[in-house]
Formats: sequence, structure tokens, C-alpha cells
Amino acid sequence: MKGSRWSILFAATSICGALVSATVSAETRPSGAPPVDPTPAPIEPLPPAAPPPAPPAPADVGGAPADAKKTGSGLASKVVFKGKGSAHPGAHDRVTVHYTGWTPDGKMFDSSVTRGEPMTFPLDSVIKGWTEGLRLMVKGEKRRLWIPSDLAYGDTPTRPGAPAGALVFDVELLDFVYVPEPPETPADVDGAPKDAKKTASGLSYRILRHGKGKEHPTADSRVEVHYSGWTTDGKLFDSSVTRGAPAIFPLDGVIKGWTEGIQLMVVGDKARFWIPGGLAYGDKASRPGSPAGTLVFDVELLSIK
Repeated sequence: MKGSRWSILFAATSICGALVSATVSAETRPSGAPPVDPTPAPIEPLPPAAPPPAPPAPADVGGAPADAKKTGSGLASKVVFKGKGSAHPGAHDRVTVHYTGWTPDGKMFDSSVTRGEPMTFPLDSVIKGWTEGLRLMVKGEKRRLWIPSDLAYGDTPTRPGAPAGALVFDVELLDFVYVPEPPETPADVDGAPKDAKKTASGLSYRILRHGKGKEHPTADSRVEVHYSGWTTDGKLFDSSVTRGAPAIFPLDGVIKGWTEGIQLMVVGDKARFWIPGGLAYGDKASRPGSPAGTLVFDVELLSIK
């Protein structure tokens, strides 16, 4: 206890001594001398960390060994280390991975490991060998994939900078997020059937399921909907269903066909709209990435805000 009191008194004495010293220094500073700047010098930032070294090419990069498993498509794979999960990602799920890719001669052409950052993407948006191979994996697993050219970028890639021929990847599945299956393409996507109603503007629609609501939204309402949109050749170009989250927007802030069509609905209704180009994005899309011509939408009105 005495030792503790001594330590406290000693600390207090040291602080008092520092204050006295500072006072004496200020009082004894020669007249006209520049004042001492009490601000400490800035700390120099540390240099950026060096990027991780490139993973070495596997000893079996030139071809799948005898113990690798091969699927009917020609994809060969081997588990490098096992994961702890039991579920496998689906064809449309979003996966997060670390990966490195080599050509069979051992030349590395891409690696998230050297960038120090994993990659996240929908599993149906990559080369076929990845879509198939990652679905064999569980979370935490690392697998080596020997991918034939027809499941990669081909022997003569059309994508600039893409490697040609067979490729080898080491892929570690860090995580994946479930994404619902995309909605089925409507049988009448190529044109409105005879029982569809048509407005003076040229909008055609059909109620697929009646809701229990009584009020219709107005042009200045905010609405919450689930929707999917197709071009008339059956290509799905957008869907809140596959994203797993409804869309909320002001009804006067969307394409004319939506502004008009959703006002025909009540909460709980699900409708199909055939929207001519003049009520959508035009017959020649002016906005990058937007579809052109007649569009078909299935829309479910969830609420009016």
C-alpha cells in the first residue's frame, strides 16, 4: 500500500516538475526569440504493405491426376482441403471466392490472392466450368479445377485478354448467398393473347391473380412491387424476384407503361403487361443497358405508400 502511495506521489511530483520546467523555459526564453511550437511533428504514414506473393503453379498443372474426379462435361476436379459446410451453392447463387488461374504450362494469368481481395459474383455469370465446379463445393473448401476449353473461354476467345484453351484453377469457396430461381418465362411472352385488355395508349394487360385491395394508386403514389421483365424473345433482363427484395419507387418516376399499368391494379393484384416501345425505353434504347422494343412484365403490387 505504501508503495502505491509513493508511486502516485512520484507521478504527481513528475507532472509538477514538468509544469515548472515549462514555466521556467518560457520565462527564461531570450527576448525576441521565436515561440516554441508545442504541436508534435506529424507521424509519417507507414508504406503500403507489399502484395501477397503469387501462388506457385501446382505440380499437376499440366493435367488432371488419376485421383481427380471427372464429370460428364469433361470437367476434372480434386479437393485440396475440405470445408466444414454441408450445403452446396445453387446455379444462380452469389458466391465469394479466392482463386488463382494458370494455363497448363504453369503461367498464372489471374489471381484474387495477389490482389489481396476475394471476388463475389453470381454463379450463372461466369464460365461454364466455374458454374459447374463451384456447385460441387461446400463453404470453406478449396478445390482444383481442370477446365477444358469448351467450358472456359474457348480455343479462340472473343473476350479481349481472356486465356485460350484448357485452364487450371485453384478455388476456395469462402461464402455464398442463396438467390431464388428465376421466374419461368411466360408462354405468351411474344405477344398479348386475345383475352388481354388493351388501353388507348397501346398498353395490353391481363390480371393473373386478383388481390383483396380496393384502392388504386395514383400517378404520384409510391408503390412497392415485385416484378420480372422479359424481351419478347423470352430473355429475362431484370427481376426483383431473383434479387430477393421488392422495389419501391414513385409511380411518376418510371416508364410510361408502368405509370399507366400499375394504376389499374389494387394491392395484391398480379398482372402481366405487354408494353410497346413507345411506353418503355423506345424501339432503340437510348439508355445504356436498357432493353429496346416491346417489353413484357409480370408485376405484383405489394403496397401503396
